[in-house]
Amino acid sequence: MASDAGRKQFWKRSGAKVPGSIQHVYGAQHPPFDPLLHGTLIKPGSKPPTTPVKLKKVSTFQEFESNTSDAWDLGDDDDELLAIAAENLNTEVVMETAHKVIQNHSKLQEQHKFQEEHLQEEKQVESAELSSVAYGDNRLVKSVSEGHTSSSSDNASENSSMQRSQSLPQTSTPPLVSGMADYNTSVTPALTEREASRLDKFKQLLAGPNTDLEELRKLSWSGIPKRVRPIAWKLLSGYLPANVDRRESTLQRKRKEYFAFVEQYYDSRNDENHQDTYRQIHIDIPRMSPEVLRLQPKVTEIFERILFIWAIRHPASGYVQGINDLVTPFFVVFVCEYIEEEVVENFDVSSLPEEVLQNIEADSYWCMSKLLDGIQDNYTFAQPGIQKKVKMLEELVSRIDEQVHRHLDLHEVKYLQFAFRWMNNLLMREVPLRCIIRLWDTYQLHTKEAPTDNVP
Repeated sequence: MASDAGRKQFWKRSGAKVPGSIQHVYGAQHPPFDPLLHGTLIKPGSKPPTTPVKLKKVSTFQEFESNTSDAWDLGDDDDELLAIAAENLNTEVVMETAHKVIQNHSKLQEQHKFQEEHLQEEKQVESAELSSVAYGDNRLVKSVSEGHTSSSSDNASENSSMQRSQSLPQTSTPPLVSGMADYNTSVTPALTEREASRLDKFKQLLAGPNTDLEELRKLSWSGIPKRVRPIAWKLLSGYLPANVDRRESTLQRKRKEYFAFVEQYYDSRNDENHQDTYRQIHIDIPRMSPEVLRLQPKVTEIFERILFIWAIRHPASGYVQGINDLVTPFFVVFVCEYIEEEVVENFDVSSLPEEVLQNIEADSYWCMSKLLDGIQDNYTFAQPGIQKKVKMLEELVSRIDEQVHRHLDLHEVKYLQFAFRWMNNLLMREVPLRCIIRLWDTYQLHTKEAPTDNVP
């Protein structure tokens, strides 16, 4: 309070000084107390401060004020400020409030620690359950590194689990869903009652020998739980069949087919006919979001192959700027089958085994292709699909919010000017990646295999 009072008197005691000039500090942190100027704040019977004070001319500020009267408001603010400065805080109330804040913080920390320990204990049980849900049986084909793990009994159990979930042959065995169970289980808080109920519904639906895709679409409209999102996306996009017994063979066949395309076409990227396409892809990838993920050389290499092969196999549209952003959500979701990190953007993708990266690359290619099959007119000549969607947006806004529509029309703002990128990139540049993935839970219902007319 003394500091506030001292600053108030700075103007009245300042001589040749100007506002903002550095003043000497007396004592620990307070300016000197001037009894002549602060007489109203001295309580009866109290002794005046003994700090030596060099008295200043009191009338300096009044003279300055009279010369600059147009820049200052006159009034009784001085008396009000001095009265406020004389008020004292209740120390007991402050200490009691601070103590409560510390106690609440400690309780939250203990609760979070307990939840993490509880989730770690349930991880193995959930892994076994999801394995039977996603692929219909409990047969786990051992890979090379898994066999090596089983022969080395001295290795830690945690390392053994990671090797089994990550090291898979290139053209066999679907990804072990223990990785899917690891995804966001060790670092996320416990599921709420509603989330747990939704997860149980997805498990029951996926557990049967033939998945009811229509029912899966209805459940997915409100979002897909993280633990079953990879297998749900593959089913909804039409990449995997509904029959559980056919899924493993389908994965093997489609992955072999993709890398046959790579072997056949990728070396032609520097040919005269294709070098412009490859060059544009190479330029656009560094513009993608999120930045941390796209700056990884391994990710850049994978995305270049996916986009170039798609462009070669779809000559009607070829590669168009904007398609490069559509790989990211599939790639991120499928990476999360094999890692425990909550924020995949900060994960070093090159640390995954080569076989796992090949599976992720092939799965991302085919799922992106399925998505683009339903919106390819967005990228053909004159992009009629985007123009149609922008027109639909304009009609929707005119019905829902006529005032906004009239405002845009009054100022001659065309919807195509701001909504083109929304449609071209499916909002990839507009909202965070975690929100994009949630939106894409619903986008999967709009594939060529699932007409949009019946979407609620």
